[in-house]
Amino acid sequence: MIIKPVTSIAAISLMVLNAPVQAASEFEQWKMQQQQTFQEYKDERDREFTDFLKKQWKEMELLRGFVRDEAPKPVKIPVAKPQPPAPIAKPQPKPEPEPVKKPVEEPVQKPVAKPEPKPVPTPAPVVIKPIPIVTPPALPKPAPVPYTQRKGIKAKLSFFGTPLTFYYDAGFKKSLPGSLNETAVSNFWSDLSKADYDPLLEQLASQKKALALNDWGYAVLVNELGGQIYPTSKNRQALFTWFIMTKAGYRARIAYNDRNAYLLVPSQQQIFEVPYFTFSGERYYAVRFDGGKNTLGRVYTYDGNYPGADSKLDMRLKTAEAESSHISTRKLSFDYNGKRYNVVADYEKSRIDFLNTYPQLDLEMYFDASVSASTANPLLKQLAADMKGMSEQQAVNFLLRFVQTSLKYKTDENQFGKENYLFPEETLYYPYSDCEDRSILFAWLVEHLLGLEVVGLDFPGHVATAVHFKENVAGDAITWNGKRYVVADPTYINASAGMTMPAYKNAKPGVIKIQ
Repeated sequence: MIIKPVTSIAAISLMVLNAPVQAASEFEQWKMQQQQTFQEYKDERDREFTDFLKKQWKEMELLRGFVRDEAPKPVKIPVAKPQPPAPIAKPQPKPEPEPVKKPVEEPVQKPVAKPEPKPVPTPAPVVIKPIPIVTPPALPKPAPVPYTQRKGIKAKLSFFGTPLTFYYDAGFKKSLPGSLNETAVSNFWSDLSKADYDPLLEQLASQKKALALNDWGYAVLVNELGGQIYPTSKNRQALFTWFIMTKAGYRARIAYNDRNAYLLVPSQQQIFEVPYFTFSGERYYAVRFDGGKNTLGRVYTYDGNYPGADSKLDMRLKTAEAESSHISTRKLSFDYNGKRYNVVADYEKSRIDFLNTYPQLDLEMYFDASVSASTANPLLKQLAADMKGMSEQQAVNFLLRFVQTSLKYKTDENQFGKENYLFPEETLYYPYSDCEDRSILFAWLVEHLLGLEVVGLDFPGHVATAVHFKENVAGDAITWNGKRYVVADPTYINASAGMTMPAYKNAKPGVIKIQ
């Protein structure tokens, strides 16, 4: 007879108690195995990319950056003598034919006096109530990075007025030889890939969210941090920015000659007046983050992507960055219909400095850009109060006169020494502005205060706008997408809606769609 062992109650209890411990231990082993597998994958990926970098460099010639419009801009702006435009003639209804009556003999009657026709009342002007200000609320100042470990070397920087602190691994402190070559660049990548870079990527992602940065703002932040880690080496700063941007998923590359390293990035939008290289039909721009322009000539670079780095920079300025407490003001004055108006324009100098880092983009990007709440809200409230009770046409002419005469005109070449399109806040900050800057600001005001559709008009050497009115407005106009847009030129001094600058009266402009 086989006797089965009897399991005691104590033994069963011990097994039950040990089961969660054993399961937890197995989970930790599995977790460590997965982490090790992932780390090995990262290491293998970096090893392969390092080997690639040692072999795939080729000499290339830099291509000249695109120029948007080489036609000269007007230096002296004409002054219009505005006259009240004639109303658009309404088509008269065709008279209805009188019914044919058979002749009948009627008794002779005394003539009856015809009643006097009642006067037709004059229609009241259409009163436009400014739409509510839709500028997103300002974000709070960013809190300290939620990074509890705080291990490594501390780096402090002021990011356009906002103090930030980062912690980075000592493995980032790597040197470069005096003369660059493929071995030096590939070794620098290999050294940084062996550092503990994940915590730094986490901190950068947290600050990107806290500061509401777009892709360009993130790239500027990474470059600024690189300047703190390598304060005496522009080349290591560029290579660090390349490494971090690539690890963050952006399709960044590097180029070098015997003395300098240059960051190359692709963009979802076309960038102007920045040198570039073309790989498989994709443009990689040699950008700078100080508003300047690289002149590279012949350099060495590679054609290949790091696995998983697929994103191109989205240059759109659609975020409401955190508001600054350092607000400056500019006083502007202008006359309209015999009355003097005074407007105070607020701006953040730190925001102006950030916008100055932007390379030149297509005009549509400026027309569609957001404006910080600290500038938008006070300005819109002042102008909305001044326009109370005006018709559409009066309100548009009021805003035209504000932009035309409260701002001083000067071409970009004369003010900056180069073509330099301005965002609305920059136009309110700089002492001078030219045609596209005024058109961008005017279009933003019309959209946010009146809710009317606006398009940009791109003439050779000149930019203006056109407004789709809900009421009939006479004057020069274009038809686009089945709608009539009346010309409104924010540069043509004292010109009202419907008046085209004489030099462009017979020119056919391109139409810039505004989202």
